[in-house]
Amino acid sequence: MSDLPPHDDDRPTAPADPTAAFEDIVGAETDRDPDLAVIEAGSRTLRAQAGPPQGDIPARPTDPEADKALREVETELAGRWGETKLEPSVRRIAALMDVLGEPQRAYPSIHITGTNGKTSTARMIEALLAAFDLRTGRYTSPHVQSITERISLDGAPIAAERFVETYQDIKPYVEMVDAREEYRLSFFEVLTGMAYAAFADAPVDVAVVEVGMGGSWDATNVLDGSVAVLTPIDLDHTDRLGSTPGEIATEKSGIIKPGATVVMAQQPVDAAQVILKKAVEVDATVAREGLEFGVVARRVAVGGQLLTLRGLGGEYEEVFLPLHGEHQAHNASVALAAVEAFFGIGSQHARPLDIDTIRKAFASVTSPGRLEVVRRSPTVVLDAAHNPAGARAAAAAISEAFDFSNLVGVVGASDGKDMRGLLEAFEPIFAEVVITQNTSHRAMSADDLAAIAVEVFGDERVQVEPRLPDALEAAITLAEEEGEFSGGGVLVTGSVITVGEARLLLGRG
Repeated sequence: MSDLPPHDDDRPTAPADPTAAFEDIVGAETDRDPDLAVIEAGSRTLRAQAGPPQGDIPARPTDPEADKALREVETELAGRWGETKLEPSVRRIAALMDVLGEPQRAYPSIHITGTNGKTSTARMIEALLAAFDLRTGRYTSPHVQSITERISLDGAPIAAERFVETYQDIKPYVEMVDAREEYRLSFFEVLTGMAYAAFADAPVDVAVVEVGMGGSWDATNVLDGSVAVLTPIDLDHTDRLGSTPGEIATEKSGIIKPGATVVMAQQPVDAAQVILKKAVEVDATVAREGLEFGVVARRVAVGGQLLTLRGLGGEYEEVFLPLHGEHQAHNASVALAAVEAFFGIGSQHARPLDIDTIRKAFASVTSPGRLEVVRRSPTVVLDAAHNPAGARAAAAAISEAFDFSNLVGVVGASDGKDMRGLLEAFEPIFAEVVITQNTSHRAMSADDLAAIAVEVFGDERVQVEPRLPDALEAAITLAEEEGEFSGGGVLVTGSVITVGEARLLLGRG
């Protein structure tokens, strides 16, 4: 799958009928290796049968039996080690892959780690690959509303029925591994096994996989990613990954495999040094943002931004990205370079990808819960920032893309996060903040978070509403106080879980 996609001057014309005969598609691929042509034709036929994506965030199944079956699987998974309880080892997931027949080796993969921007970058990579007629599988975490979001095929979360079937298919093998290991497979390890099995069963042409935490010992790291992507590294999960960007980069650079291409976003100096050293050790090729690729120009546009990107094969002008913020522009440049590297540009080929296909792909990108507008009058925006670096990026993007004169924050967090740093990042743009609590067992109590907020904002700018529905109502009321045309708005942030629950309450799930 490393062949360069054709330019628009030599790309075969797709049959008008999406169910066109398999032989017709193969016949059009006269300049391709015959075996690759057959593989791609099969993939394109499957994608046509699958139909267009059915949306980013699936609702609960409408069929009572399907909903019951999904809830049973969710309950079984919830009985395992949670995502915050870790044993730094890939022993169990490797054992599961072994008994499943190594499904993760049935397709090439792009592996993504970093502190912030992983999911948005993964979604952009997925959109770009799909635009070049490749069947994609995407594995990301955590989910915003539904557990099925974590495993996507062809740009859409797998159906609840398929999620249940995949779990039932691998369950006997999971139990086999459980029986012979000291600790049972964790929640995240089982989900990872399900994703890799689902991708092999589809089958996909390429998997886009986001690590859960870290890199070296993350459950996803039984992949041999031909492209390793490292988004910006900052301080997060410091109790497990290290107290400096360099220490954290040591763990995250563990996804770099021998001979791979490393696509590295702009990094702190100590993190960059660690990543480059690891690349040398395993004879990997490195593409660095700001040197081999990057953002040439950007300007704010209605509904997003207009970019000029420099890729590994040349410049791509007038690229519309329907996401807000400079950080998303940088994510776009990293995604583009990753896809170019996957297709061999910079090593095997020198020309750029087809500009019209690139524009179409980026224009289709969505990233739920990342500066997502879910209501108007007043405007309510959701952003899943949960650490200081993410908060700084979100605050800058809000200031650039929206003209709020009275912005009220709704903040609910998970325990163990640097909430002082997050609140300090938002303090300059929040007129007031409503402190709340999501329903997760990992939630920081509203009282504990409020104590920090009072130190950052002062007592008069802090309101406490432990129930999220009450917090949303209070924030909307505060935002409206200056009148209908005052430029009031609400930003819900602090945790992916808080954002997901707010999204449901506001009718987007």
